[in-house]
This record gives sequence, C-alpha cells and structure tokens, in this order.
Amino acid sequence: MQPDTPSAPPALELAGVAKSFGSVVALKSADLRVEKGSIHALIGENGAGKSTLVKIVAGLYRRDDGTLALDGEPVDFHTTAESKAAGIAVIYQEPTLFPDLSVTENIFMGRQPTRRFGRIDRRAMREEACALFDRLGVRIDPDRPTDGLSIADQQIIEIAKAISLDARVLIMDEPTAALSGVEVDRLFAVARALRDEGRALVFISHRFDEIFDLCDTVTVMRDGAYVDTLPVADTTVDGLVRMMVGRDVAELFPKLPAEIGDDVLVVDGLSQPGVFHDVSFTVRAGEIVGLAGLVGAGRSEVARAVFGVDPYASGSVRVDGEPLPPGSPRAAIGRGLALVPEDRRKQGLVLDQTVARNVTLAIRERLSRWGLVWDGLENAAARTWASRLEVKTAALDAETGTLSGGNQQKVVLGKWLASDPKVLIVDEPTRGIDVGTKAEVHRLLSRLAQQGVAVLMISSELPEVLGMADRVLVMREGRLTGELDRADATPEAVMHAATAEEALR
Repeated sequence: MQPDTPSAPPALELAGVAKSFGSVVALKSADLRVEKGSIHALIGENGAGKSTLVKIVAGLYRRDDGTLALDGEPVDFHTTAESKAAGIAVIYQEPTLFPDLSVTENIFMGRQPTRRFGRIDRRAMREEACALFDRLGVRIDPDRPTDGLSIADQQIIEIAKAISLDARVLIMDEPTAALSGVEVDRLFAVARALRDEGRALVFISHRFDEIFDLCDTVTVMRDGAYVDTLPVADTTVDGLVRMMVGRDVAELFPKLPAEIGDDVLVVDGLSQPGVFHDVSFTVRAGEIVGLAGLVGAGRSEVARAVFGVDPYASGSVRVDGEPLPPGSPRAAIGRGLALVPEDRRKQGLVLDQTVARNVTLAIRERLSRWGLVWDGLENAAARTWASRLEVKTAALDAETGTLSGGNQQKVVLGKWLASDPKVLIVDEPTRGIDVGTKAEVHRLLSRLAQQGVAVLMISSELPEVLGMADRVLVMREGRLTGELDRADATPEAVMHAATAEEALR
C-alpha cells in the first residue's frame, strides 16, 4: 500500500513542538508528519530530541509549545493511558512485560474478556492471541511465561498487544539493537504487513542499512530541532549524515597508526561447558583485536570470563605474563583490565547516581582520604574525563539516567579510562549510538591503541570490525573458527568463518 496523498490528513503530525526541563532545552522546534500506510524513519544524533518527542506522543511528557494532531484532529495527552486510548503504541528497544505471566496474559493485561459473574474467559483470550500471531505470521506459544523469551519475541508480543488495541500509529524505538539478522528480518516482515494494513509506523534507528531497506520517508533532527523530511529513495547515507551532524564525517573509522608491542593479554584454552570451548588468543600492546561472530556465538561470555565476572572450568588468563585469578573482577581491575559491557544501563552504570559518581566508580580507592571520598577529588577526576570525552550534561551532579544513550556510553568509557587500563575490553562499543558519536568512540579507541593500550573489541557490526581491527578473531557456537590479519579480513572471509562447520585448530 502506498502512503496517502498529501491532501489527506496524516495519521500523526507534530508542528513546532518544544520542551524544556528547567534550563535544559530538549526540543526547540520539532516537526513530524507521518502518513497512513507508511513507515517513517526518525533519525538524529543522541541528544537530538528523538526520545523526548516520542515521550510527548506517548503521553509521558507534556509539550511546552506547538501542536499535536491525530488524523487531523488536535490532541493533548496528559497520561500514557490517554495516548494508548487514542491509538498510539510505542515498542521500545527493551520491552517491559510481566515475566511471571503468560504471553496471553501480558497481551490482555487490564482488559481481560469475561464470562458470567465476571470470571476471566481464558479460552477467548488464548484464541484471540493465537489469531493475532497468525495475523502477524509468527509462531509464539501463547501459554508460556514471558520470562526467558528473547527480546525479539517480547517485541512481537508488544506489537500483538498494540494491534489488539487497534493502534493506528506504532512507534518503534531502536527495535533491532539487540536482535540477530533472522530476528530483524521477521520484525521487518511484521512492520511491512502493518503498513500494508494502512497503519502508520515511526521507525527510530541508527542503522542506515535498515532505514534504506524498510522505510519510505525519513525525518532528520539535530540539536532538538527539525532539519528536513524527504523520501528515502531521494537521499544517500552521506546526505543523511551531513544533515544529522551539521558537517561531513570524513572518517567513520579513523584508524591511527600504532606500534604493536608485546603480548599483554594471553588467553589459553578457556572452556566452560555449554558456553565456550578451548578459546585461545592474545592481544598485544597497541593492537585492536576485533572479536566477530553471529549473535549467540559466545563472544560476550568469553569477555566476561576473562574479566572474572563469569566462571570458566578450565584454561588460563595471563596479563603481562602473570596468571590472573579466575572469578575476580577486583583482581582483574588491579592488574589493569577494564570491561565496557554490552548492556551499559544494567551492567555499566548506576543510573540514579550522578555523572561524577559513575565516572569515578573504578577509582574510588584512589580518591579516598582516611576512608572517605572527597567531593573535590571526585569532581576533579570526573571533570577531566567528561571534558576529554565531551559528555553533554547540564552538570556533573546530574543523574546519569537523564543522559542520552551516546553520552551514557561516554560515561562508561570514562569510568574505565580513568583507571588507566593496560587492557580495554569493549563489548558493542557503539551499540545504539549515533553516527557522529560512533566516529568519536572509534577515534578514542584508536588513540588508546596508539598510546600502547591493548584493545579487545567485540562487535556485531562487520564494517566496524573491518574498519578498526588490526586482527579479527571469529567465533561460532562457542569456538574460535578464524583468525584474520587486517589485510585478509574481508566481509566474505569473516562471514565464512562465522558460519563454517570446522573450528580453528
């Protein structure tokens, strides 16, 4: 189905929307017009105002200025319930379902069909849940608890819930960040089916290949303001980047020359039954080693085991030739290891603590005097790294949870860089952040390598691995299946190793 003609009222329209939080201006003047029967991309750097705009549409925030209309009719949402009742559904990157309830119960929570005497009609609920999944073309057991389901399945459940509420506008906020290729394909098939039913979809993503594959139209925001809207077919990646950041990003992967030194991290025969087996590799001073592979290959599990967060049954880890005790992150930190985890919000940050407190978490012992951490020393250390990494925050005492995703990633990096590591392990370092911040993170990693830091970089983005790594290690089903020098690391070679049956001997 093609988008409606411009003369028809759009499904969703915002014009001149503004929102401030005290002295911080989140939105200056945001415009968005989404036609029925279309998939509309909304892009911009972290901090551009996308999340604030979505929360206004969802009823979480009230706008300070501007207009909001559905099907040409002005609306003003005071609560999320009002937004949902009007036909708005937001599918977040990490859905919030009730883990102990069944799939069906989550779909119909708060509006269960009833029989006589007010008893819940569980059969009717189950039949409607099955019908919803059939309509979406997916297979999910309606009776199983949602606890343990993949992020992809949880998102499909949220979409089924939205359809059962007859949502006219669906907003997908970074829905593919934690999905495998097969799961992304399934989600896109569902999105196209919803578009063909005449629904309007807003798709927020930092992945340009997805935007060009899925979306009809794209709106660009920068610094809390509207920049432009145009058909996806009429633009290019370079053009979108230029509008997003206000400048040309000359190099997304700024690889600086570095002198490769001696082995710093040596992993030998690391095994944990059912997770990874006989994993051996080295990372040298000044070297960036990329760890590639499909989602579920065991890359993150190996990194966590090396750092001491997860156990391993056999094998060894050595730093500068000395054995590292297993299962002890404290010992790892003491020996100069740092781990930037994949899930920065749950594992890398304390969101309700200040920026200053998060940046100094790994070096608090250095800042203490007579057992107390002095605010002056904490703020001085935090200010140094916040400045070097250009963290955009109103103040160092602002809660870290109020920052954009890209700035949260910088805070995690700052926390570990403050510890002056010998080995930096970064797991999906640019996941969920914008193209401008990606270039900054890549430049930072390259400079660290130039200064002699040994960097182990885990990434699911093949261009990132190929653009930044001096050597590429590939894993499949818990085993190393390939080791490629930078000159030999082509997309075809990496993907062959990631899908090959034979393991590296």
